[in-house]
Amino acid sequence: MGLAKAPCPQTISNWVSRLSLARLHSAPGLPRSPLSAAPFANGFIWRIDISIALGAGKLLAVLALDARHHQFHPGAPALEQVRCLLVAVADSWTGETIADLLHRLIGSLGRPLAFLTDGGAELAKATDLLAERNCRSFRLEDVSQVVANLLKHHYAQHPLFETFLSACGKVSRHLKQSALACLAPPKTSTKARFMNLQRLVKWADQLLKHSPPGRAARGSARSQLRAALEQLPACKAFLSHFRRAASALLHCQQRLKVHGLNHDTSQQCKELLAALPPFSSVRLGFIHWLDKHLEIASRLGLAQIGLPISSDPIESLFGVAKQHGQGQIKDANRIALHLPAFCGPLTKDDARRVLEVSVAQQQDVIGSLSSLTKQRRQVRPNPGRLESLRDGDNTHPLVLLAGAKIRSKSAVISQLSTPYALSPGARLEDDPAPALPRGSPCSETAMVG
Repeated sequence: MGLAKAPCPQTISNWVSRLSLARLHSAPGLPRSPLSAAPFANGFIWRIDISIALGAGKLLAVLALDARHHQFHPGAPALEQVRCLLVAVADSWTGETIADLLHRLIGSLGRPLAFLTDGGAELAKATDLLAERNCRSFRLEDVSQVVANLLKHHYAQHPLFETFLSACGKVSRHLKQSALACLAPPKTSTKARFMNLQRLVKWADQLLKHSPPGRAARGSARSQLRAALEQLPACKAFLSHFRRAASALLHCQQRLKVHGLNHDTSQQCKELLAALPPFSSVRLGFIHWLDKHLEIASRLGLAQIGLPISSDPIESLFGVAKQHGQGQIKDANRIALHLPAFCGPLTKDDARRVLEVSVAQQQDVIGSLSSLTKQRRQVRPNPGRLESLRDGDNTHPLVLLAGAKIRSKSAVISQLSTPYALSPGARLEDDPAPALPRGSPCSETAMVG
């Protein structure tokens, strides 16, 4: 590339930060392909999610995906097919604060076809508030979260569920410091337990097959394993029922992620669910979700192409950003600053735009950011400065929106451009947005502009 010497890590880190700023600034230039069924939306589905990091800050991110993804790509959406539109950090997020940021983003980029969320209360309230402000778009529920919720509602009250979890913990303690450590259960999150519970069930099923009926020789590996199983053999009925339901749902989930929701994949999912009892709450709940979202796909003209229905890209983005974060201390502000750089393909235009970002512009954004690394250096070796950690003046959360100029004040909030003026326009009845008042940033004319 014509470089005289290899750049140092700090130089690369600076370039990545500038790439994030440049991509947010250039986001309004993304090619748009509005659907004929919703001509006044911008043709994108916005994925919204919140994640935690080290410290009090919580990350909010919004990614844009072309609604026609499955028309042009054979597989599930990946980070190369999405673009980051908004990154923000706050101690807590409410429906009102999220709605305010999304409303400003709509004022710059137009109204999306739909919002895709994990079903969280704050995100649901935010979309409801936008609808009250005449910025209505469809709200989609992530298929992985739907599957987890259905399993939770059906099995959380099962009489053997707590027994199974307790037995898994005891087996883990018995096996970890032994010759059978390779048989210890996989680690699963307690916060989103039902999104990974099938891994634990699969492990238990495999482990029990290593202890078939019959006598085990004293001192053998089988006898050692049996001594560690505790109450796990008593949970066989629970494992059998859960495995059957989870298997059907996970096969449905995989097809919908790869091909999107359309008439064909919906029918395939219903055939897979036929293996469950006719009145199973898991089966009926997933069919209801399928029918509801297939109707949305039909109204958007995507019932043949496939409606993207998975939030995997934004989950992957948070995971990649934390894994390749800012050293050992991965605080929310610095992770958020790098999120846009991991989205979309790298091009020569990206390199050109990075070179156009000056050091002064970068420092306007980064210089006033609160950092756990800075706090550690300033406070830990200096007794008496503990109260400075609670000083609100030292906390400047990051808020960057697509289309804003690369500049900021002490609060690190980028400003949006003014929406286009209104003029009369037509609207299809299929469009979820109602007629809009004069001056609204979600107006039909503003979307066309």
